[in-house]
Amino acid sequence: MRLVVFLLAAASADCCGRAAAAAAARPAGKRAAIVRLEGMITPFTPSYLERKLETARRDGAELVIIEIDSPGGELFSSMRLAQMLGTVDWAETVAYIPGGAHGALSGAAFAALGCERIFMGPTGAIGDAGVIESDGESAFRYVPEKERTHVVRTIRDLAAARGRPAALAEAMVDKDLDVFKVRNKRTGVETYMSEKELAAAEDGDDWEKGKPVEESLGGNFLEVNGARAVELGLADGNADSREDLCEQLGVAGQPRVLQWTAVDTVVLVLNWPIVTGLLFIIGLVALYFEMSSPGLGMGILIAGLCFALFFWSRFLGGTADWLEIVLFLAGLGFLALELFVLPGFGIAGLSGMLLLGASLILASQDFVIPHTGQQLATLLSTLSVLTASLLIFFLLATLMSRYFGSMPILSRLMLQPPAAATEPESRAADEPAMGDLGVADSALRPAGRARFGHRMLDVMTDGEFIDRGCRVQIVRISGRRVFVAPARGDGASAAGP
Repeated sequence: MRLVVFLLAAASADCCGRAAAAAAARPAGKRAAIVRLEGMITPFTPSYLERKLETARRDGAELVIIEIDSPGGELFSSMRLAQMLGTVDWAETVAYIPGGAHGALSGAAFAALGCERIFMGPTGAIGDAGVIESDGESAFRYVPEKERTHVVRTIRDLAAARGRPAALAEAMVDKDLDVFKVRNKRTGVETYMSEKELAAAEDGDDWEKGKPVEESLGGNFLEVNGARAVELGLADGNADSREDLCEQLGVAGQPRVLQWTAVDTVVLVLNWPIVTGLLFIIGLVALYFEMSSPGLGMGILIAGLCFALFFWSRFLGGTADWLEIVLFLAGLGFLALELFVLPGFGIAGLSGMLLLGASLILASQDFVIPHTGQQLATLLSTLSVLTASLLIFFLLATLMSRYFGSMPILSRLMLQPPAAATEPESRAADEPAMGDLGVADSALRPAGRARFGHRMLDVMTDGEFIDRGCRVQIVRISGRRVFVAPARGDGASAAGP
């Protein structure tokens, strides 16, 4: 009897030990991250989502919940969101539409359909994804059927890839599509199909058409709430709150919430055309200031900061890559070669300017050659910003060259000529005149200094490089600007100090 009791106790202890070991080996739950996707979808939104997904991946998230409250927005950006979410292979993606000001309407519905599962709150809404465009005057219009074809195929593929009724997804973008509940008489499978799908099905005789989906009738884009979406098979479940959703999904602990930050705001502001133009203007003026007053270094620092901010914002904005940086640095190298090695204005200088322009344009857009009307508008906007910035820069450079020396603060930054040993007899005698001969006191690239007797003048050439110590002659005077050229003639002699 004691032996039996001993064996039963040992067996019980062994079972308890195995249960404890199994409980210890069982995962406590999934590690999750919540990414907030709210507001209008713009060309900046895909790069925002990409950064948040990368943060979630680095945190080791096994489940990514995309919490959506958006009225939609730009079409191709919405499609990029769906494609991005559809290619996440390191975690499960879940779209959560809690309900709020918007839900997941228009382009936001694309993003939701790209996720593996969809959960919705009681007041959540999904659908109404009709594609519209501006007519350029006062109103918006629905795009022609030919232009809708690609959108229809895309949204059908998104739904089919996740096991959702493709006809219901198509009805979100086609207001004239009526969808019916159908049942296969042979297998008993129930789903939703349109009239044209039933007519095109090879086993069309096996399908029995039932009641229509009311939300697709009457020329309306399909839009449903949370409960109806679950009934139609568009959503996987309902969740009253974020906590309820995490409990249903088996989330471990408190998920990290990734949402809009101050860095995202700075990047967005720096991508505004007017701010981009200001960066260009300030950077170019700073470079001109540095060339006019070499050796200070302040202009180089300011210009470097402006262009660094430009490329940084484009990197995080998703439109720039290392190619644009390489083109920009190559352009600077060509210009330096033209200024310091091959003086004049030739192939190196022109190539450098073209490379700089190409790098700035490519960094402002995510395409090379425009293929759509929107891409063409983006290119024209970029060219307009760059052109306007150059025109304003040339205006400011002209004003600086004429009035720089008379500005109370900036005049102190100019290199002033040494005081004359003796006071000139008259003011007119100190004024430069056509034909005066002198010596270049610094290299003229094309601006610099030259000494004419006891006078030191700020001079410039018409693009020609003149080395330090060469004889120069004044060939033109325009306002406060003195233009010189290399001295000609055997009888010319430089007027030394």
